[in-house]
Amino acid sequence: MQNFKLIIEYDGTAYHGWQRQNDTSTVQGAIEAALETMTGRSVTVIGSGRTDAGVHATGQVANFCVETRLTSDVFAKGLNSLLPPDIVIKDCAAVDKTFHARYDARSKIYDYHILNQPTPAAIFRQYAWHIGKHLDLEAIRTAMLCLKGQHDFSAFEAAGSPRSHAVRTVIDLHLSEKDADGYVIFSIEADGFLRHMVRNIVGTLVDVGLGKISPEAFEEIVISKDRTQAGITSPAHGLFLKKVKYPR
Repeated sequence: MQNFKLIIEYDGTAYHGWQRQNDTSTVQGAIEAALETMTGRSVTVIGSGRTDAGVHATGQVANFCVETRLTSDVFAKGLNSLLPPDIVIKDCAAVDKTFHARYDARSKIYDYHILNQPTPAAIFRQYAWHIGKHLDLEAIRTAMLCLKGQHDFSAFEAAGSPRSHAVRTVIDLHLSEKDADGYVIFSIEADGFLRHMVRNIVGTLVDVGLGKISPEAFEEIVISKDRTQAGITSPAHGLFLKKVKYPR
């Protein structure tokens, strides 16, 4: 029995999220189907965590265990030949049998892309949230400061979040300058995320950037632990799982 680690990039537009579901297309389901074709047996792929419908990834991590003589290179080439073009195996490596993509993860980095210009995009419309009004990036940066460290993030938690508590530790976060094409990227690293946590944070930070609420009011929302006080859930198509970190 061998254990293989995958690093996966996918465009989530056509999928109902990562997790396998009956009668609907998912990223996990597509990879498992390709592995079954290669090995002739049912193989369970364990992801570092779920991504919702429409969410993308440039660095999702997964692992699978299978009794095989196939090498990691053969799996990488074989999977990429069988998978649809919107799912790519960036790397496949044989790892220790104890490695678990979900339980061994120490932190994750998510990026959220915003297009901040008067006109929407045609080509990249599925990969960024278009905000036509000017965003005050300095006000957003001021509001973001209160997120760093350990907090109860109930104010940004969607209903049905699978968790025992809402306390998470934000390790790092930053907001890029708007580039020549009007794109801004909000990046956040934490030891774990609640359901829709990043999208709810972004939706509320956009309210700060539009002047609807102040940075001080944003901090009060965090302290309140009350989801009804926070902003809207930003669209899924702007969110990317960028990287999953593990112990060396």
